[in-house]
Amino acid sequence: MTVPASAPATVSIALSDGQRWRAFWVCVSVAALTILDLTKVNVALPSIEQAFGAESTELQLVVSGYVLSFGLALVPFGRLGDQRSRKALFVIGLSLFTLTSVVCALAPTVEVLLIGRLVQGLAAGIQMPQVIGTIQQLFTGKERGRAFGLFGATIGVSTAFGPTLGGLMIAIGGPTDGWRYIFWMNVPLTLLVLAGVLTLLPRTRHRTPGRVQLDPVGVALFGFTVIALMWPFLFTTGSPDDDPRRWWMLTAFAVFAALFVWWERRYSDAGKSPLIPFSLFGISSYRNGTLIVTAYFTALPALFLLTTLFLQLGVGLEPVYAGMVSIGFAVVSAGSAWVGGNLVGRLGRPLVVWGLGIVLLGTAALTWIASALPVAIVALAMAGVMAVAGLGAGLVVAPNQTLTLAEIPTHEGGLAGSVGQLSQRIGTAVGTAVSLSIFYAAIHSDAAQTHSIEVYRNAYAYGMTAVGVFLGLAFLLAVIDLGARRRARSAGAEAALTPEI
Repeated sequence: MTVPASAPATVSIALSDGQRWRAFWVCVSVAALTILDLTKVNVALPSIEQAFGAESTELQLVVSGYVLSFGLALVPFGRLGDQRSRKALFVIGLSLFTLTSVVCALAPTVEVLLIGRLVQGLAAGIQMPQVIGTIQQLFTGKERGRAFGLFGATIGVSTAFGPTLGGLMIAIGGPTDGWRYIFWMNVPLTLLVLAGVLTLLPRTRHRTPGRVQLDPVGVALFGFTVIALMWPFLFTTGSPDDDPRRWWMLTAFAVFAALFVWWERRYSDAGKSPLIPFSLFGISSYRNGTLIVTAYFTALPALFLLTTLFLQLGVGLEPVYAGMVSIGFAVVSAGSAWVGGNLVGRLGRPLVVWGLGIVLLGTAALTWIASALPVAIVALAMAGVMAVAGLGAGLVVAPNQTLTLAEIPTHEGGLAGSVGQLSQRIGTAVGTAVSLSIFYAAIHSDAAQTHSIEVYRNAYAYGMTAVGVFLGLAFLLAVIDLGARRRARSAGAEAALTPEI
């Protein structure tokens, strides 16, 4: 894969080990901020509802609006980061993230909060492609596996620790306005990371003069495609008032997707740099790894959200205690991600298969615990299972990230990583919508509206069934990829032993 002649090129700059690892930890800090805001707001939804009298759709958009604008920004800014200065985009994204955190914290109405979350998601989407592109450029070989192992540990800790942190802020600030502390805490953290970007993140490359090629028509068609795909899922809350006409947007998605593919191929054939080079998906390791992580992230955020809701609404735990159930997951997944990152070069795809199998068994165990154990010990038992599931989760994200980007040229690292991140955000939106819809539909079906523990047990079981299906799909894709890799190695070995005639 080569850069088209008309595209701006970059030349890597040699850095010392110390410079590379300092830059890495700055990038990891940026990733932690963006992922934390995906999960820590979940536990604040009941408080936001109480503060503003918000409807279910508005509450859904507080979470999903961030995901939508996050996803829309990823690919264009991934391409822009590959062509221009990633450091400058870090500064822009972090500055905007700080400003929007203040807007969310001071929001006088739910409408202002929603606008703040949408722009905050845009800021996150500016930053995240630069994280992956920088790591891809800084490290090679075993060192890259180690770096992605640490990156995966950060993602795991941020995803799992977010609900605990959010619950703690509500406990400190009170049930009415404690949710505002969730956004206030972003301000000092983001300013600290921004200082790290300005002082510790070195310039990693020289840019040769040239015009930025961002394919404006492709950007517009891409935006319409993503919005049309995610829209019906973002507005699925499980409420009887959900408008069924939203599903017609999937027809628009099919039309825009076809137009986007047609335009991108036409743009590429003209010798220009398309927004997404479809040749990336001709690389089996990248294609399969992206499909696996999409299915996985369709399941995992929904698992955390359903468990938090069940513990709060069904068991009656305070938000901070409901969030603490996932601490074991965060700690163990961080350790196993580090181990997985170091072992992936030797063991490869089997690590991901084992990890997915453990998470799948953990999902089944969580469902059984919620349905069968006495309420008094449900939270403790779930915390134990979460810790075991975290062992598997750490073996999924980091090794899969390394395997997915292993054959991608460094000049496409930001774009390739952003497409993978987009698939995760779409998966998150779809999985959250499906599982929440099933969860709340089961609650609304309780004609007597008793809201007994049995109603919530059933709702949790139905929602977790959807989670299990998505995890099962990820497991199946990983097994298929493992089989394909083994067949390819076998064929290569046979070819090497066959004498030339």
